[in-house]
This record gives sequence, structure tokens and C-alpha cells, in this order.
Amino acid sequence: MDDRTNTIAGWVLAGGIAALGLSIASGMVFHNERPEKMGFPIAGAEEAAGDGKVADVPIASLLGTADVAKGADVFKKCGACHTATQGGANGIGPNLYGTMGEGIGQGKGGFAFTDALKSVGGTWDFDKMNAWLTNPRKFAPGTKMTFAGLANPQDRANVIVYLNSLGSNLPLPAAPATTAPDAAVANVAEGNAAAGDLSNQATPAAGAPSVDPAAAVQAEKKAH
Repeated sequence: MDDRTNTIAGWVLAGGIAALGLSIASGMVFHNERPEKMGFPIAGAEEAAGDGKVADVPIASLLGTADVAKGADVFKKCGACHTATQGGANGIGPNLYGTMGEGIGQGKGGFAFTDALKSVGGTWDFDKMNAWLTNPRKFAPGTKMTFAGLANPQDRANVIVYLNSLGSNLPLPAAPATTAPDAAVANVAEGNAAAGDLSNQATPAAGAPSVDPAAAVQAEKKAH
């Protein structure tokens, strides 16, 4: 009885070893490493996504076409901390009526601005307001402003013209000049045309008789 039991146990053990060997062998044959990124790549998707940031542009190029009404709509995100009516009370943040053109970290009915913001100096012009709205903590390290900022430059432009309409009305800066691609193409075409004219002048017209320079000299001598 014991021999029979040992025989069965031996066969079971041998079968287990064989199954384990097959498992290891199949794993070696069909093994594939896990890719760093799952799924199938889509051409252009990674370039478009980038680091999650919206490509920035000079704020002056957007202010001319910015929309005050849209800026008022975006400003609703700020309504929990700020008022914007003339004579409005300060809240968690200062009242923002007449802010554009005002000294940074000054006024506002004695609002307790942080030293970080006061140390920036200067006035709230368009570039400084754009930098502040982009990333308050980068603009004034140590500020207590908890708002993360507006990533979209058009949203910032809309908010800035909205704030500017509230008792400030500073003249908008001129949009930066750009080189028109059509002008560059026109210049190249002009150059090609001029080169063509010179080439036509240097080449005898089709069908015109060729002139031998030596023969021309001899003819001139005979004439004299």
C-alpha cells in the first residue's frame, strides 16, 4: 500500500515539475516587456499636448480684440474674494475698481497687502497684470493669493480689458509689429524678375545674327 502511495505521489510530483517547466518555457518564448506608454501612439498628439500649457503670446497682440463682456464672465471666478464696483468693500482680497494704473500693493482703503506684493513696485500696467494673472506666486513669491492663475492668454486679455473699463480706461498698447509673409514673397519675386531682365539683356534675341568681335574690329579699321 505504501509503495502504491509513493508511486502516485511520484507521478503527481513529476507532473507538477513538467507543468512548471512548460510554463517557464512558454514565458520565455512569448515574453514581452511592458511598454513605457500603454496604447497606440497617435501622430501629432504628443506634440499638441506638450506639457499641458497653452502657447503664450505677447498680451499687447490680444488686447485690441479682447472682449469686455467675456472678461466680466471670466472674472466671476474671482468674485468669491474680490468686489469690483466703485466704492465696493474689500473682502478676502481688495476691491478691484480702478486698479489698472494704480500702484502695486498700495491704496485700496488700507487693505493689508503682503510685503511680497508691495516689494514688486511700479504700477499695474498691462504687462504686469498679465504676469500676475498668469501665475501670482511666480510674480510675487510669498504672496497669500491662492488663485493658481489663468493659463489661457485670451482669457487674461479679456479680464484685463474688463478691469481697465472699471474706472481706469488706460490707452491700450499698440500690437507688436510683425513681418508679413506676403511681403517677403513679393521681395523674392521682385529679385527674380530683376535677374531675369539682366539675363535677357545679356543674351541675344532668338534669330539675331551672331557678331564676331575680331571681324567687327577689322571692319572698323577699314572704315577709317
